[in-house]
Amino acid sequence: MSNEIICLDFEKSVIELEGKINELVNLGKAENIDFSNEIKKLQQKCDKLKKSIFTNLTPIQKVQLARHPQRPNTLEYINRLFKDFVEMHGDRNFADDKAIVGGVTDFGEDTIMVIGHQKGRTTEENLMRNFGCPHPEGYRKALRLMRFADKFDMPVITFIDTQGAYPGPDAEERGQGEAIATNLKVMAELGVPIICVVIGEGGSGGALGIGVGNRIIMLENAIYSVISPEGCASILYKDAAKSADAAAALKLTALDLHKFKIIDEIIPEPLGGVHRDAEFVFKQLEHNLRKVLDELKAMNREKLIEDRYQKYRSMGKYSIASLDINGKDEE
Repeated sequence: MSNEIICLDFEKSVIELEGKINELVNLGKAENIDFSNEIKKLQQKCDKLKKSIFTNLTPIQKVQLARHPQRPNTLEYINRLFKDFVEMHGDRNFADDKAIVGGVTDFGEDTIMVIGHQKGRTTEENLMRNFGCPHPEGYRKALRLMRFADKFDMPVITFIDTQGAYPGPDAEERGQGEAIATNLKVMAELGVPIICVVIGEGGSGGALGIGVGNRIIMLENAIYSVISPEGCASILYKDAAKSADAAAALKLTALDLHKFKIIDEIIPEPLGGVHRDAEFVFKQLEHNLRKVLDELKAMNREKLIEDRYQKYRSMGKYSIASLDINGKDEE
């Protein structure tokens, strides 16, 4: 990743202060002048400003951070957290979708199957990866790998980071909806531990296609939602510019989803987002994955399936209202 931070609108004041601090540091070295007092004052001001901004982010600002082009992608997590990753390609039916990556790897003493959405860094790479939006063959590749893992008793870890499944005509012609639906069914039935990690943007069925697990872990500034804020605003408010209102209404942040018991764990991020100190997040996630995996490995196949079933059965609340003869609603 580049050392130069791409600036979001709401963090411009922080970036400007950090730039001034770097200028003083470099000038002091070049001219052999002691600017330590000035640097200390600016650093204190910068730290206070960062805390003020990044501990009070609005939902739409978290959406921007979740989409930040410098956030670590799936392959970067795989290369840092696991060893001896062997990527597996193709769905054995149509093609190899590069928006989904997966393969066998080692996590400590365990051999696991890891699968995730993969975005690119450059325009050229994003075009190759279809901006992390899989075609049906991507989900069928993931399905093949998950069945392989089930056959050889390997835990499955997935990394979720997509705007959604690709909605183009060719994807629909090849059965996009059926491919995702089949994955949901099969993931519910696998007799191995499944851990899903939302590392960026978890969008709609495209995220759920590799998102049914015993445990769902989410980074602090990631998002997870049935629809994008822009899409929701276009439908509900007939105006995509009202995406901030939609983001608030969707309850798509990690804190909201943890409150509703949609996710199980939140991984803290440094102030400003994971791209500012990826190593901090890698260590937190590695520790959390180890803890959760050891917990799930203690369950047999039947218990793992029942645990997953109960997790999704317990989500949400509902009421059945009926109208009595006096015209009053009853629950």
